Amino acid sequence: METETKDAKEILAKLAKLQADMNYIKEHMIDVDTIISEEEEGRLDESLDEFKEGKTTSHEKLKKELGL
Repeated sequence: METETKDAKEILAKLAKLQADMNYIKEHMIDVDTIISEEEEGRLDESLDEFKEGKTTSHEKLKKELGL
């Protein structure tokens, strides 16, 4: 009985440590969706320039043109 109690306490301590580690990882994780390659950055800059120059079509206008 004493050994079982000791084992249970060790397991709970390890679980608590794992939980603390997981919480730390969650707080410090980088969102991979915020990282873009140089190629993607170039395409984004090009798209923004086209938008500023009025060369883009709005989603609503495109839907109307396609009859959706």
